[in-house]
Amino acid sequence: MQHIHRRSFMISTALTLAMAGLVPPVFAQDGKVLRRGLGSAPDTVDPGKAELHPASIVIYDLYEGLLTPGADGMPRPGAAEKWDISADGKTYTFHLRANGKWSDGSPVTAGDFVYAWRRLADPKTASPYGYFTWVIENGADVSAGTKPVETLGVTALDERTLKVVLKEPAAYFLGQLSHQSMSPVKKGGDEAKPVSNGAYQLAQMVPQTHYRLVRNPHYYDADKVKVDTVYHLVTENVDTELKRFRAGEVDVTYNLPITQVNWARTEGKQAYTPTPTYSTFYMAFNLTKEPWKSNAKLRAALTLAIDREVIAEKVMGGDIKPAYSFTPSGKVGGYEPPQPDWRGLTQAQRNEQAKKLLAEAGYGPGGKPLPTFEVLHSTNENSKRVMVAVAAMWRQVLGVQTQLNNQEFRVVASIGNRKAYQDIIYYGWIGDFPDPINFLKLLRSDVAQQNLSAYSNPDFDRKLDEANASLDTATRMALLAEAERMYQADFPICTILHNNRRRLVSPKVKGWQPTPLDQNPTRWLDVG
Repeated sequence: MQHIHRRSFMISTALTLAMAGLVPPVFAQDGKVLRRGLGSAPDTVDPGKAELHPASIVIYDLYEGLLTPGADGMPRPGAAEKWDISADGKTYTFHLRANGKWSDGSPVTAGDFVYAWRRLADPKTASPYGYFTWVIENGADVSAGTKPVETLGVTALDERTLKVVLKEPAAYFLGQLSHQSMSPVKKGGDEAKPVSNGAYQLAQMVPQTHYRLVRNPHYYDADKVKVDTVYHLVTENVDTELKRFRAGEVDVTYNLPITQVNWARTEGKQAYTPTPTYSTFYMAFNLTKEPWKSNAKLRAALTLAIDREVIAEKVMGGDIKPAYSFTPSGKVGGYEPPQPDWRGLTQAQRNEQAKKLLAEAGYGPGGKPLPTFEVLHSTNENSKRVMVAVAAMWRQVLGVQTQLNNQEFRVVASIGNRKAYQDIIYYGWIGDFPDPINFLKLLRSDVAQQNLSAYSNPDFDRKLDEANASLDTATRMALLAEAERMYQADFPICTILHNNRRRLVSPKVKGWQPTPLDQNPTRWLDVG
């Protein structure tokens, strides 16, 4: 009875803290504790259904795919200790670890991956990452509902051997396997209290407040996991998160308010840990609605009238790159994206061209009156600053009026996936794995959810298919560049920035290193 009373007390305390918006207390039995800022609340911690970056941070602590992010964020062997690839690059055979176990002590089997991937592909799951299975034989047909899930090209040869047949060679396939969505899921599991196979297991979840994870004693590498308990703390307001860090209540922040970056670079420099990420912040025009659907010149005018250099340097305080391509530069995977022709113009020249395009689009003097355009963005000070600056530039250069609509991040994601926003949405995308296809796929016509603009260009789709069927790296990269030029000519999206995640990491946290995909699984960290 004492145990029941204590548990009731802890739950009551957690609920009280949730209502008060405070950080939960740390108990002696928690052992070595790490408290990580999570930013916005995760949409879910189900690996087959999650989409948002905050969710992925929790999931990478709970689950481990065939490959998994290493200390540097790059894919490394996870649930699979080795694999073989056929000469034609289409058949992969994965050999699972003999000591791989779920948090309930049962073995992780090849059948668990078969179940998870069929579930991911199943249209009934409505996973935003269902398209990750399309590279597998029959994956696209299963996802479209035209073939049964049992036809997906993944087979358990025995408990520890998984065979995967691809519809075509895919150089990016192994990197994709480290993504959260490709994690195994145990059949019959409970999302509120999941059985997981990663370094940690979920002990407590208080929505909008925190996730408490404890070490999984059955994890194959449990003796090398240093942190006993990790608290993932939900804090939508970056100013509040900073206050908690300075009060010693948070060890790692998710982000920093732009107004405090100079302070962090000077007074907080021991903790300041900027992370240039493989990411792009962009605006998408809703091509399911007019005037966006049929007026590329209007989209182009708004795109050219944005001074990205000013936003990067003045609005965001520097060390952030202006974005002219959806795929970030830096030769990740050996790819350097092409830049649009108008990048070579001065901003004054771009502004003049934008005015001309607006007139050609039928607006302005002698044309239709300009409507007020609504821009949807997340409730985040940094996003707000960027959108206020964009709105000012549009008003000054083109006379365009905007109405800013801010919502919680996961609400913005949901609205975007459903194409339910009125005019324009501002969103950020961090690469799921280090390959340009991770960005370009988001503009495929058959990617129903994450193609936020609903862009549809059959030639673009075919070019991506052609690129991914190539076994020659140089040829593949050249074909991807051709595809990138196609969407750039159509202006379905307007890229703004390539992000530098600016956060604080307490000096007592050991093993933290900046990673391009912005993933630092707790299993690689220590607290001293």
